Amino acid sequence: MFKDHFYNSLKELAEIPGSPGREQTIVKRIVELIKPYADHVEIDHMGNIYAVLEGQKSGPTIMVSAHSDEIGCMVSAIDEKGFLRMERTGGMLESLLVARKVNVNGHFGVVGVKAGHLQTAEEKTRIPKMENLYVDVGAKSREEVLAMGIDIGDSITYISDLERFSNQDLICGKAIDNRSCCVLLIELFKKLQDKEFSGTLVGLIAVQEEVGLRGATIASYKINPKYAIVLDTIACTDTPDGNHYPIGIGKGPVMPLLSGGGARGNIMAQQMKELIISFANQLNIPYQLSVMPNGTSDISAIHLVKEGILAGALTFPRRYSHSPVEVADLSDFENGFLLLEEMIRNIDRWGSLSFLK
Repeated sequence: MFKDHFYNSLKELAEIPGSPGREQTIVKRIVELIKPYADHVEIDHMGNIYAVLEGQKSGPTIMVSAHSDEIGCMVSAIDEKGFLRMERTGGMLESLLVARKVNVNGHFGVVGVKAGHLQTAEEKTRIPKMENLYVDVGAKSREEVLAMGIDIGDSITYISDLERFSNQDLICGKAIDNRSCCVLLIELFKKLQDKEFSGTLVGLIAVQEEVGLRGATIASYKINPKYAIVLDTIACTDTPDGNHYPIGIGKGPVMPLLSGGGARGNIMAQQMKELIISFANQLNIPYQLSVMPNGTSDISAIHLVKEGILAGALTFPRRYSHSPVEVADLSDFENGFLLLEEMIRNIDRWGSLSFLK
C-alpha cells in the first residue's frame, strides 16, 4: 500500500511546475497537504515552508528537510516572431533540452530544433549552446506572447509525467528530485499524529536548492535546530555509462559521507553516520554509503549555520539525474521512510552524539 500511495502522491507533486525562485504553485499545494497534520505552518518571504509538530514529551528540536524546487530555465528574451530565449536556473543541460516539451508559465511549449534535413554534417554531431536554443509557444509575435501572460523572467520546466515500468517498483519522470522527499515529509507528519516522540519536529520544505542551497541557509538560521536530517535524491552509477561509485537503485537509501567539493560540500559527522547505521541495522533495512565529490544537498549549507548544526542526510538513488526521465525504485523510498520514522520516534535513544566518545 505504501508504494501505491507514494507513487500517486508523487505523480501529483512532480507534475506541478516549480523552478528555483518560481515555486509558488508547488509551495501552495504542499501547504494544503501538510497543514492538516501540523500544529503550525508558516511560509517566509522566500517561500520556505515551516511545519511544526510537538511531541508528547519535551526534547530537542529536530529539523527534517526537503526542497520544493526543480531544475528549470527562465525566459530571458522574446523576439518579434514570438520565440523565447532562456537562461538556466539549476542544472539544465543543453543536450537534454533539445526537442523537449516544456511548460512556460502554465503554457505548453517546445524547445525548437533545426530539422534533420537542414542540418549540416557538423550540426548533426554538435550540441547547441544555451544562447542558441529557443522555445516555441505557438505565438506569431512578441505581442501575442505577452498577451498570453508570458514575460521575461517566467519559468520554463520540463513536461514529463511520472510513469511506472512493467516492473511496478520502478518509476520514471521529471522532478523526482526532489518532490519524492516532499512526499516523504508529508507522510512523516501524517504518521506522527499520535505524537509519540520527544521534542519538536520542524518539517522544512526549502526553496532554491538547485541554485545554491539558498532557502535552507536562511531557514536553518531561523529554526536553529539541535539536529537536522536532510532528505534528497542522489545520482547512481548502475548503468552502462556509470563509474566506480557503487550506488544503484533498489539497494536502499544512501548516506552521502562526502558530498560536494571544497568549501561548498559536506563531510557527514561520524557520530551521525554511526547513528543512522545503527537504526538501519536494527530494522534490517539495506543502505548504501557514498563518497561522491560531485553533487550535494542542503546539508552542505545547514551544517554551517550559526554555531554549526549536527546534520545527517538520507538520499535516494535515481538514474539519469537532472533529466526529464529520472528513474527510481519505490522500495528505496519505502525503506527510507521506515528508517526515518523509527529515528524520529526514538530520538531519546540518540544519546549525546558528542564528537569525542
